[in-house]
Amino acid sequence: MTPRTSEEVFRNAAIVLPDEIVHGSLLVRDGAIADISTGSVSAGIDCDGEFLTAGLVELHTDHLEGHYAPRPGVRWNMLGAIQAHDAQIATSGITTVFDCLRMGSDDGGGYEAGEMRALADTIEQAGREGRLRAEHRLHLRCEVSSPDVLDAFAWFQTDPAVRLVSLMDHAPGQRQFQSMDQYILYHKTKRGLSDAAFDALVARRIEQSARFSEPHRRAIAEHCRAAGVALAAHDDATLAHVEESRTDGVVVSEFPTSLEAARAAHGAGMAVLMGAPNVVRGGSHSGNVSAAELLDNGVLDILSSDYVPLSLIQAAFDLSERIGLPASMRLVSSNPARVAGLADRGAIQPGLRADLLRVRAPTGAGTPPVVRGVWRGGERVA
Repeated sequence: MTPRTSEEVFRNAAIVLPDEIVHGSLLVRDGAIADISTGSVSAGIDCDGEFLTAGLVELHTDHLEGHYAPRPGVRWNMLGAIQAHDAQIATSGITTVFDCLRMGSDDGGGYEAGEMRALADTIEQAGREGRLRAEHRLHLRCEVSSPDVLDAFAWFQTDPAVRLVSLMDHAPGQRQFQSMDQYILYHKTKRGLSDAAFDALVARRIEQSARFSEPHRRAIAEHCRAAGVALAAHDDATLAHVEESRTDGVVVSEFPTSLEAARAAHGAGMAVLMGAPNVVRGGSHSGNVSAAELLDNGVLDILSSDYVPLSLIQAAFDLSERIGLPASMRLVSSNPARVAGLADRGAIQPGLRADLLRVRAPTGAGTPPVVRGVWRGGERVA
């Protein structure tokens, strides 16, 4: 018997293609985009003239941590936390997400040994049991200045779900925290540390960075190159940082803190990733270079929702006022898909997976668009 073909038609839509917007209909067959037509059809899902875009691809979000550890010392049920995170991810229009898991303890109260491995195992379990709307992959955020980062990393060295690893050093005087003002805000003011406790923390973190960062960075980079796992550099600030990243084989420069570093990374062939909250807020919360400035200089390639899932689609529409919606959507769909090696998604093109969003445009300046429907592989998930 010939298997029955599954088809769905989306009609009366403003279809956002890689380089233009066309008004018409889109045919999905067996989970893939089969045809795009500018003609009028009477059957199918009426999009009422709203936008039909590719599903968003998110490379860097630590949003899961807020569900799993919602208060200091509190751990939520892992499956429940993952489902809550996934629901917010999907309804924000993200159909492929790289969940960030931290490797290496910090002085802000990290996680127990094996805790991230258990969380990753539970993400896999949730996928097997059909609990998830988005497709989940893993991004390991490796704090190279941490004494135990290699121990944490060892739990994941043979995990095929790990497709991106970032190298970071959040010690005072390094990268994101070249200025002590922000380090004081993050680690003294917010935690209520005394002067003596804060001074001890700074001394300890500087010593650990000097002792561990270089050998840990080399070890992790060498493993990723051998395993074919994409490498990201976090918070590069100087030309020396970028050269170090280039030598390591980094393909994504995450949140460079200066225009100089972003230009150098882009010139070296790295994709420059910035936070969508930076776009929505109009600047960096850490006082570093803005995403808009990088866009103006032609060195912005990818946006990430970072800590607010809905910011990704909102940033794309915000930037569309400056560069057009097809170009701004590439920052959140085809560009991250390409860097992650996901050639089957990220754009509305025949033959690609039918990861689709129906989106109502913002009603005014500063307002987010409304994600009205989400389909992954042709199946509606939100």
